[in-house]
Amino acid sequence: MSDSKSLDILGIKPVGDAAREVTSAVIGGVSAFLSRICLPVAEEFGLVLRDRVRIYRTTNMVAIARAAERKLDETGAGPDVSALPRLVSRILDDGSWIEDSEVQEMWGGLLASACSESGDDDSNLLFVNLLAGLTGLQARILRYACEQSKKVKTKQGLVQALPLDVTLEMLFKVTGEQDIQRLDREMDNLRAHELLDQAGGFSVANNMPSAGLTPTALALHMYVRGQGVRSSPIDYFGITEVWEVVGDRIWRPVQSAGSDSTAPQP
Repeated sequence: MSDSKSLDILGIKPVGDAAREVTSAVIGGVSAFLSRICLPVAEEFGLVLRDRVRIYRTTNMVAIARAAERKLDETGAGPDVSALPRLVSRILDDGSWIEDSEVQEMWGGLLASACSESGDDDSNLLFVNLLAGLTGLQARILRYACEQSKKVKTKQGLVQALPLDVTLEMLFKVTGEQDIQRLDREMDNLRAHELLDQAGGFSVANNMPSAGLTPTALALHMYVRGQGVRSSPIDYFGITEVWEVVGDRIWRPVQSAGSDSTAPQP
């Protein structure tokens, strides 16, 4: 396959056009100020900044594209899959401003899982909007929450994570951050975007320092798509257990037909 054809499939041209528009606006504003105080410096600054921004964004785009290609290979996707230009453009455009490797991997996963044989699936758009607002710290929290929580399915066949609470020490280790004020607002933001359940974040009612990191079904779907996989979380995690809610954050496994209803529940 030629390089020009590959670039068309990935939608690089519209992304390049968008990048030029944003870059020109940024440079224009700064250059206008510098022009007032020193025109020669303004002219040199414009050339240098254009090169630096272009290199910065291109480097990040390459990292995202490579992650997507690797994830597609891992899932065994065929050679004929493609994605909507609208999605590819948004993923590369938004992702090109991020150099955090954790978040870049998620962008690559969204690019990979946006590909389908029909090439007309826009379901990843909602995850693009969510990921665009995440910090690297939030990405680490979500990865831990989605990987470490116990996942079950409801009687309706929907995915559900059972309550996950962690100590303050574990939260420090997972995030690499010890500023509890920042941790508090980052988890509040995840809860506001419905990526952590309503008990997410620090508990003021608990004397023991702990944090709720229970991911929502939306977060689990986003995590799976971020792995470059198009299947449901139930299939991805191989969930077979069916549980039901019996109280506030209290769940129990559903008894199978013919089982002893008096048997103790774990």
